[in-house]
Amino acid sequence: MSVIEIRGLNKSFGDLEVLHDVNFSVEEGERVVIIGGSGCGKSVFLRCIELLEIPDAGKIFIDGQEITALYCDIDKIRQSMGMVYQKFNLFTHMNVMENLCVAPMKLLGMTQLEAEKKATELLAQVGLSNKAKVYPSVLSGGQQQRIAICRSLMMNPKVILFDEPTSALDPTMVSEVLAVIRMLAKKNLTMIIVTHEMNFAREVADRILFFADGGIYEEGTPEEIFEHPQREKTITFIHRQKYFHYEIYNRDFDLIEMQGMIENFAEKYGFKPKSIGRLQLCCEEAIYTMMSGCYDENDRISIVVDITYTESDGTSQINLICAGKEYNPFELEDSGENFETNISVNILKKSSKNFSYTYENGLNKLNLDLKL
Repeated sequence: MSVIEIRGLNKSFGDLEVLHDVNFSVEEGERVVIIGGSGCGKSVFLRCIELLEIPDAGKIFIDGQEITALYCDIDKIRQSMGMVYQKFNLFTHMNVMENLCVAPMKLLGMTQLEAEKKATELLAQVGLSNKAKVYPSVLSGGQQQRIAICRSLMMNPKVILFDEPTSALDPTMVSEVLAVIRMLAKKNLTMIIVTHEMNFAREVADRILFFADGGIYEEGTPEEIFEHPQREKTITFIHRQKYFHYEIYNRDFDLIEMQGMIENFAEKYGFKPKSIGRLQLCCEEAIYTMMSGCYDENDRISIVVDITYTESDGTSQINLICAGKEYNPFELEDSGENFETNISVNILKKSSKNFSYTYENGLNKLNLDLKL
């Protein structure tokens, strides 16, 4: 039996549909990591699992019990789930030990001695044994989040939900919190983690969910999602790809305008001046080479220029799609028939790590992986 099962979950805020027909389950001991862009519904999804947000439709089962049922004792079921939020939500008027012990004593019937013994063990595990009697106000953000994780563990949860647990921390504190979650992962605790920390997600997850378009857009193992994503939005997110698009429909197109737009695009993403110049030069040479080879003088021009910049590895690619007759400049360059074309193609080849040409469905497709 799944620890959590969700069927047909829908959630909207006014006219904004955040989640649409989401189906999901997680097995005992499984570590599921949810990634995706801001506003894609990741946090809302977690909050629905605890009914902190009430779904508009669908059913949610926790350990076989339907928490969306009308007379469900949700408070009782919540005791089996831990939740670690972006903000730590510690009781400021209580010291660390009191923060850890209050819930298990009131809700689980632990004695003070039992609760303090368990709290002491957990504090030792997260390296905070000497903070038991201090108040949250004197702790760093990373320390407060480690305490918040301990507080969840005090309830002996069957599953812990982490909602971007490092997003409110300074970069120097992120690693200490991630180290604690890694430790929990080794203990086969069932976890669902929303995070923007991609390396961490790759390390701890059994399964990755990529959220987009109102739900689970693509899912798979860390290797499948990070090394071989299949769907367009997943690829864009994983590789942090940025796009430039320009269309040409006549021979007298505004080259200066296009080059200025390319410069603005490249400067936005930190290209060096030399790299910007090479990008502009290759686009110009590719356009005029294909224009002269694919069209006769009175033919209608149709050329599309796409530039893809991949932030994850700093690579850039020019993809040029050109209608007209079939024309492969890489095969014709040595014919000696057109000296200017030979020069242009040599520039393209010397500026590229890889280059290719295909002709499909009446379209010439030129691809250049640039050296930048």
